[in-house]
Amino acid sequence: QVHLVESGGGLVQAGGSLRLSCAASGFIFSNYCMGWFRQAPGKERDFVAGISRSGGNTYYADSVKGRFTISRDNAKNTVYLQMNSLKPEDTAVYYCAADYVLGELVTHVPDIYDNWGQGAQVTVSS
Repeated sequence: QVHLVESGGGLVQAGGSLRLSCAASGFIFSNYCMGWFRQAPGKERDFVAGISRSGGNTYYADSVKGRFTISRDNAKNTVYLQMNSLKPEDTAVYYCAADYVLGELVTHVPDIYDNWGQGAQVTVSS
């Protein structure tokens, strides 16, 4: 059974940094594209960043390019999201998600992902 657990969320001032982690279990992690999404109150769940199975391909939403970095450690079955220069509009619940893929594909479409974590709250104060 696929299990994804996010950690590392919290409260930070604007301009600060946080690193989210997502620990995976119950599946062959290296066979899955991994993504980070976020959902603010009253809004839809939006794509933030994605990474291919080997980590060779990454993809970012325009709103986070240059500030956020996604990475993965297949030996530790963990995907990370380093968030720098945080802004109040980054406040949301952040979810990691896993999608079984062939090759080095990265998708930004939430409906494609089959497996989701429970979410981690990130709050950025102004």
